[in-house]
Amino acid sequence: MFLLFSHKLTPLQTEDAKRSLGIKIFIYLPKDLQDIWSQIPPDIEYIDDWLDPIKEFLMQNAKPQDMVLIQGDFGATCHMVNFTKDLNLIPIYSTNKRVVREFLKDNRLIKVSEFVHQIFRRF
Repeated sequence: MFLLFSHKLTPLQTEDAKRSLGIKIFIYLPKDLQDIWSQIPPDIEYIDDWLDPIKEFLMQNAKPQDMVLIQGDFGATCHMVNFTKDLNLIPIYSTNKRVVREFLKDNRLIKVSEFVHQIFRRF
């Protein structure tokens, strides 16, 4: 599974990918490409050229039917989902359950949101 993802997989995500999808190898982007994916400038109008190095990496390393976990900037995600489908790769994403806790501390209401992985879903 190739990871176009801004953080490391959680142990729950890793376990689920192995169990439910049969994933044996997780391929994170090299640091320079991870920086491109994680820091998409909000002020560029077209992201096609920005994503070219990541597209090149996938074309050189992925095989048809490899899975690609794609999550991040909405526009970049849409772009890469279409691109991976054109390469006959399988784009997926992680669904999460949001658990919210609220409590008072020092006369302040504190709200904490946790996101707990549920399943992987195909785009």
